[in-house]
Amino acid sequence: MAGENQTQVTEFMLLGFSHGQPFFFVLFLALYLTTLLGNSAILTLVSLDPHLHSPMYFFLSHLSFLDICYSSVTVPKILANALRPRATISYRGCLVQMFFLMWCAGTECVLLAVMAYDRYAAICQPLHYTQAMSWGVCAGAAAGCWLWGLLDSAVHTLLASRLSFCGATQLQHIFCDVPPLLKAACSSTRPSEVALHAASVFVGLSPFLLVVVSYLRILATILRMPAATSRHKAFSTCSAHLLVVLLYFAMANLNYNRPSSGYSPAADTLVSALFCILTPLLNPLIYSLRNQGVRGALRKVARGW
Repeated sequence: MAGENQTQVTEFMLLGFSHGQPFFFVLFLALYLTTLLGNSAILTLVSLDPHLHSPMYFFLSHLSFLDICYSSVTVPKILANALRPRATISYRGCLVQMFFLMWCAGTECVLLAVMAYDRYAAICQPLHYTQAMSWGVCAGAAAGCWLWGLLDSAVHTLLASRLSFCGATQLQHIFCDVPPLLKAACSSTRPSEVALHAASVFVGLSPFLLVVVSYLRILATILRMPAATSRHKAFSTCSAHLLVVLLYFAMANLNYNRPSSGYSPAADTLVSALFCILTPLLNPLIYSLRNQGVRGALRKVARGW
């Protein structure tokens, strides 16, 4: 029966915004282009400046690439629907969009934890840093982050593909994600809900706790440094990453750990937009303003090297 229902589902209507309005097209196009420009600038700087060829900026380049993927998974379809009177996405397109969105989300959670450990090793164990964060270790850690996100996404997508939908297939959303699909399904969503809660612990909470522990150790080490200049330099290298971590995990928690009563349609759309669209936009801005290495590379570019 579920299989029959699923074969009849050909598309979803997306009701998150009032469509057919040029304002939304211009707004999301501006956000998307700014996101692409900012993150591409980070990737270019890390590639060209030898001073940025270190584990911290290696992981930062992965974060920038992830942010480009984040926006590219959702925003182009939003732009395509923005000027249409009837915003839709195909059933297969919905699952594909959700798959890549969850892949990016799971990968970024673990990547932020790895970046926190990198800062812990650099500040708290400087004599062993070269060995602890060798290029082989960094490459393996980056590959592990992508693989972890891939496995998490595959589970959610497989469970979502088994849902059945009755009547009008409408999503109170601007793109496909797990929570709106569960809300629209008419079959049992228990397996997907269990998987979502498990992912909140193993993909969300566990990396966040690792970040917290790492920065508590970092803070204790910094406070013991005798020289004020050393403390300032250590704080400056960590502050940008800490801001990104707090922003990302706060938005992810709001998006996937929703109250039992749920959000209103307007609040739901706003939370998801902040998580998937605004966060990738702000990350390169935070690193450009708060990170000395990135600021120095930008000044070199401005002076024409």
